[in-house]
Amino acid sequence: MLDAINSVVNTINGVVWGWPMIILLLGTHVFLTIRTGFIQRYTISRGIKLSVTKDPEAEGEVSNFAALTTALAATIGTGNIIGVGTAIALGGPGAVLWCWLTGVFGIATKYAESFIAVKYRVKTEDGRMQGGAMYALDRGLNMKWLGMLFAIFAGFASFGIGCATQVNAIATVCNENFGIPPVAVGIVIAILTAIVIFGGIKSISKVCEKLVPFMAIFYVLGCIIILFMNLF
Repeated sequence: MLDAINSVVNTINGVVWGWPMIILLLGTHVFLTIRTGFIQRYTISRGIKLSVTKDPEAEGEVSNFAALTTALAATIGTGNIIGVGTAIALGGPGAVLWCWLTGVFGIATKYAESFIAVKYRVKTEDGRMQGGAMYALDRGLNMKWLGMLFAIFAGFASFGIGCATQVNAIATVCNENFGIPPVAVGIVIAILTAIVIFGGIKSISKVCEKLVPFMAIFYVLGCIIILFMNLF
């Protein structure tokens, strides 16, 4: 039974993450780069400045920097460390070039995502902002059913990509290096995560504001140390 399920998953995985998906993703990056007039050229001159500068006239629940750190929280870890490491392990050093290319051209896609999310977000009666891809599909394309499907699938995906992968990595490291049982690590992480999430977007952004800068610094320092260790 498990072998049959595994075979079906592998077959679907081969189709979903095959050449059609690669061409679609990279093609979208290139198309949006051209369509936005190479928005990447404003990354340093305007993008970084706007991300760390407080705009008193902006409408929203959190500051620009809080929104930036919240968005980066999921990319530093699964995206940078595990994703790039896996790409190099499976595809060799040449995979780094494609990581660079997709990263640079992907800036346009990320910009488009953020722009659409802000454009089609809604304000609740109590003054809170709600948005995301499901609201864009509903209000922008008038396809509420597709937005509902996206929300459902995103909920299922969060258990795998967002929870299982990272928690398993933390539990494995703690068990191998400190002898802490994985169950204990899982319980502690579940409690801490619940405290943050149940506080809403303001609570999440406050935690991300404090953690993400240190995560980024430690990530860069770790990469530099590893490079020097392998050079000498």
